Amino acid sequence: MGLAIGLVGLPNVGKSTTFNALTKAQNAEAANYPFCTIEPNKAVVPVPDKRLVELSKIVNPERVQYSTLDFVDIAGLVKGASKGEGLGNKFLSNIRETEVILHIVRCFDDDNVVHTEGSIDPLRDIEIIETELIFADIDVLQTRIDRLKKQAKADKDAKVLFDYANELAEFLADGNMARAHKDFGSDTFTELNRDLRLLTSKEIMYGANVDEDSLSQDNKYVALVREHAAKTSSEVVKLCSKIEEELIGLEDDEAAEMLEELGASESGLDQIIHKGFDKLGLMSYFTAGVKEVRAWTIRKGSTAPKAAAVIHNDFEKGFIRAEVIGYDDYIEAGSESAAKDAGKMRLEGKEYIVQDGDIMHFRFNV
Repeated sequence: MGLAIGLVGLPNVGKSTTFNALTKAQNAEAANYPFCTIEPNKAVVPVPDKRLVELSKIVNPERVQYSTLDFVDIAGLVKGASKGEGLGNKFLSNIRETEVILHIVRCFDDDNVVHTEGSIDPLRDIEIIETELIFADIDVLQTRIDRLKKQAKADKDAKVLFDYANELAEFLADGNMARAHKDFGSDTFTELNRDLRLLTSKEIMYGANVDEDSLSQDNKYVALVREHAAKTSSEVVKLCSKIEEELIGLEDDEAAEMLEELGASESGLDQIIHKGFDKLGLMSYFTAGVKEVRAWTIRKGSTAPKAAAVIHNDFEKGFIRAEVIGYDDYIEAGSESAAKDAGKMRLEGKEYIVQDGDIMHFRFNV
């Protein structure tokens, strides 16, 4: 599945409505009953980037290509999902294949939209979902422990993993997420988690789905979600899924005007995309020519040859050098040639760490 963000939450919290808005197409059925979504809907979503707009004004290209993110709408989980309730095991396996979890939490009152738990309580809802993730992790961890137990008798490395897996299982059994363990991110944890892909090891963002009146100022439900998220340094994005759907068909200036009237500077979905891109450890560099202005997605910290490889593997194999202009320098100069004349173009070698927004040309020989 690659680098993907999985949307999770209880049924009827606005996941599929949010997904529809994210993809700017009604390809996830939204209805007022549980388990409307059975198979995970997948979509590739462009990452909004105003820098591409500014570059296009200068270059006037035939087309513009944005970076993209994969989003997966996973069917609503319920209490007991880790034991198979509501087809839960299938849904949990879908989450395991994603890299970041976007947990949509209902933060609005509406008697016309049923809640599976009978009342609005975001902390209870979060606890239900996160408890199911913990239970699912304990199950897969126990299976690994059973295998390691035999190997540990004759293999020292297996013994280290066996001891650590038992310690982690006890930690999870106390109601903790794997990300909170003191050795999270260590070599031992990384080795253990390589195949397990523990659900509670993933970054979580909370999407607080509110009504229109709560966009400009947090309601009591959002305040609770923010307080909970602060304990784990997690991101919270406030959105109104119904408003986000309305924004889909509007021109940019109309959408901006509508957001301003609602007291929001940026749509909730744009925030989700940008924060998700960052959580995945991704960034963009640009190529700018008359045929195309394009954002290329790379991991933060990538060297110039690795960045070149996303265009074509031959670019990395035969890499000679990169011609680089910083985004601000390019815009200030007003063109590539003017940036060159001003001495703003740099020649960088194999060790150069690409910066977000670099405009690059690669020289190679194969």
